[in-house]
Amino acid sequence: QVQLVESGGGSVQTGGSLRLSCLVSGYTEINYCMGWFRQAPGKEREGVAAIDSGHNTRYADSVKGRFTISQDNAKNTLYLEMNSLKPEDTAMYYCAVDPGCWAVPAIILPLGYKHWGQGTQVTVSS
Repeated sequence: QVQLVESGGGSVQTGGSLRLSCLVSGYTEINYCMGWFRQAPGKEREGVAAIDSGHNTRYADSVKGRFTISQDNAKNTLYLEMNSLKPEDTAMYYCAVDPGCWAVPAIILPLGYKHWGQGTQVTVSS
């Protein structure tokens, strides 16, 4: 059974930083994409960043240059380093795994991601 557990969310002021972690267990596929998504109240879930098994990465335009996705295979952990945070980054952040993905697509969409974590809240105050 695949399980994803996010941590690292919290409340920060504008310009602050946070690092989200996602511990993955029970997943043994060689090829995959892993992603971070976020959803603010009243808005659709949007893709923030993704990484594939070849360590290629993709970012939403709104976070390019501020967020960095990475993974530590030895620790089975996915990370999202978030810098220069803005109030519009406030949302619930989710990590997810797409087992059918061989390379990160140009646009990060929730479709195809089969396994999801429970989310961690990020709040950025002005």
